[in-house]
Order: sequence, then structure tokens, then C-alpha cells
Amino acid sequence: MWTADEIARLCYEHYGLRLPKQGKPEPNREWTLLAAMVKIQPAADQACNSPDKPAQVTKEVVSMGTGTKCIGQSKMRKSGDILNDSHAEIIARRSFQRYLLHQLHLAAALKEDSIFVPGTRRGLWKLRPDLLFVFFSSHTPCGDASIIPMLEFEDQPCCPVSRNWANNPSVKASGNLEAPEDKRKCEDPDSSVTKKMRLEPGTPDGVAHHQSFGNQESSPDPPSVSRCNLTTEELATVTGMAPSGAKVVDVYRTGAKCVPGEAGDSGKPGAAYHQVGLLRVKPGRGDRTSSMSCSDKLARWNVLGCQGALLMHFLEEPIYLSAVVIGKCPYSQEAMQRALTGRCHNISALPKGFAVQEVKIQQSGLLFEQSRCAVQVKRADGPGRLVPCGAAISWSAVPEQPLDVTANGFPQGTTKKGIQSLQARSRISKVELFRSFQKLLSSISEDKWPDSLR
Repeated sequence: MWTADEIARLCYEHYGLRLPKQGKPEPNREWTLLAAMVKIQPAADQACNSPDKPAQVTKEVVSMGTGTKCIGQSKMRKSGDILNDSHAEIIARRSFQRYLLHQLHLAAALKEDSIFVPGTRRGLWKLRPDLLFVFFSSHTPCGDASIIPMLEFEDQPCCPVSRNWANNPSVKASGNLEAPEDKRKCEDPDSSVTKKMRLEPGTPDGVAHHQSFGNQESSPDPPSVSRCNLTTEELATVTGMAPSGAKVVDVYRTGAKCVPGEAGDSGKPGAAYHQVGLLRVKPGRGDRTSSMSCSDKLARWNVLGCQGALLMHFLEEPIYLSAVVIGKCPYSQEAMQRALTGRCHNISALPKGFAVQEVKIQQSGLLFEQSRCAVQVKRADGPGRLVPCGAAISWSAVPEQPLDVTANGFPQGTTKKGIQSLQARSRISKVELFRSFQKLLSSISEDKWPDSLR
């Protein structure tokens, strides 16, 4: 029906054509991450399909988000008018909730073009059976899914970690996994640790291709996995994620920190640095955050659905992802499956209609042109440091004000004096999504409300 490259190309083209310049990275100086929700349904005209020809489908981006930031605990507000988490995956999912609210409005008004049809119980709706949703992210989600083995033949994406650095209390307290002097080296395109990338001419806007990490058959005698002072249990975890016979020299690191009460990372140099399978919160710059990692949130959506608690009042069943597609980046199929589904298999006693989903996970071979790796190559010997873009863009397939550009959790350009005003609320903030829910409720006569709201 579709391929991972088709999904990635569709999202990259949508980013280039539909999202404004405002909120996008400054050329050759900033980078960002991209995520989107893609609706897939059978083509309107299926008459030409034959038994020998696959059914045709239409693919449409219905929500999109960019962003790399989240706010610290001290900036959180009980009023729900600030975005705590502005990572691209979270922005895309909240934008998807706006889209679902709009579609419920259409369903309540008996519009035929809604994605919802009446359920079996009064006041409840369900997704049309011929629709499915694919979630796309240009990079592996932060947290557990990003802890993947780094093999000996790969160019290292970050500077080697020494035992002295790993035990440095000041680094641990800061919440940063890279020592400042090493991080500057890693962001320098001339550094020996910068990945070698190539951008091919003639590719669509937003699309680039990654140079191969290396050929596993290049060594006539593949070495065995290096133990790196690992325990038997730690070695089994890492070797289970690496190609047979490949030597694991390290792991790609995640900045996400273990939640209080978890066992915690060992901090050992090399492949034993992280413990896998743990719940984590996103890192902050000095001020610790309370936002769970994107890996943990995707795992939660895979159990509870993407619709959220409010919309479940109107839905007969959760809205689950059929597939997750990741763009070209450091990637491990085993780590993705562990993070998104494997950790949830022991969950039980779920409400009726909820279950752990065996979501399809694939990787595309197309690189996002405004990812960190792609920008590093394009900027070549450009002056200054490469930094993450401070803005986040939200886009939803809704008729009114589909775009939303924020920075530090508020609409871009909001001043301290204006924070209390209605204009200082993102359209995907909790309070605004709740207002949209109230509008939906008020548009439906009370005798047609679902029992949960009576």
C-alpha cells in the first residue's frame, strides 16, 4: 500500500510547501526535527483495480510539528496555557488532536466527509474502518529508542566518553551528556567525529540521502563483541541488538534522564553507559524538566491511543497508529520495538477496547534536509556554532488558523506583559484544546451527549 520512503517524501514536501518560513531554522546555522501524522485511505475510484494490481491509496498529511525544546519545571503553569514539551513528535500529536476535534465537529453536523461514523452506543463515534494513520518522525525518538549499539565500523556521532568524564559530578548535575569542550568539537563540521554526509542533487525539497554507515562485510574476519567490562546481563542486552559478529564499541547516547525511582544509568564508559528499557524525562539546560521522553510517550500512545482523555468521551474506541516511520538517522529496529512495544507487553487490566498494539515500524532511506546532520554538511566551513532552532511549528488540517509558531511554550513574539492575554496561548495548549472540546460539546444537543458526560 505504501513504502517508508513514500511517507518520508510526502512529509518533507509538505514541510517545504505548507509550513511558513517563520519558525524554520536559520539557514546554515540552525537545525530542527520534523514529525507528522499521515492519513491513508483507499483511493476514491477503485474501479480500475484488478486482482493482479494492488489497491490504490491516497496519502495525506493531517498534522505536522517541528521542534527540539521543552521547558523546565520552574516555568510550568497550572493554567495549561504554556506548551511544556515542544519536541516535534509531541507537537505533531497535539496538532493531530486539533484535527480530530474538527472531524468530530463535522461528524456531529452529519457531514459526509468526516473520518468518523456513528458507533453502536448513543453519542459515540468511531473511525471509518477503511482509514489508518502512520506516524512519521525525521529522527529516532529521544529516550529508550535512541539507545542503540554503535559498531566498530561506524563513524562515531559524538566524542568518545572517558571514565573520568562520566564520573564528573558537575556534568551529571547539568543534565548534559556531553562535556562542553567535547560538544563544541562535535558541532564543528571540521571535527574528526563529524559524520560524512552527502546531499544528492535533484532530490525534492526537504530530502537528502545519508552516506552508508559502513559495510558489515568489509572485514574478512568480523571480530567478536567487545565485552568492555560488561556484566553477563549487560553484554546480552547489547549483543542482542547488534548484527551477528559485529563489534560493539559504544552506544548512541540519549540526553533523557531516568525518572526518580528507576535503577538509573551506570555511567560506565562504552556500551554499558545506559540501562535500556527505563522510563526517562527529557533533559533541560540547568532546570530539570518533567516531560517524559518521546519514546515513553509513543509507547503510551501505543496502549492508550493518540486521541487523549477528552476525546475518548466521544469515541467508542481509541485511535491507534498503524505504523511508525523514522527518517534516515542512527537507527536500530530492535531498540525501536523494545521502546515502543516490548516494554508494554506485561501491561494488563486495561479498560475495554484498549490493548497493546503491535505497531509496524520501518525506516526510510531519506534524510530531512534541515536535520543536524544535513545542515552540518551544507554549512561546510561556515562561521559560528550549529544550534537547534528555538521555535516550534504546529500545523493541522483544519480550516481556521491551521498554523501555530511558538517559542518557549508561547506564541512566538509574546512579551512578558502579554503572557496573560488570550493571544498568548498556543492553539495546541491544554487550555485551548479544552476550549475546543467545550465548543464541540455546545454544538451537540444534550439529549445526544454520550452517557459519560451526563
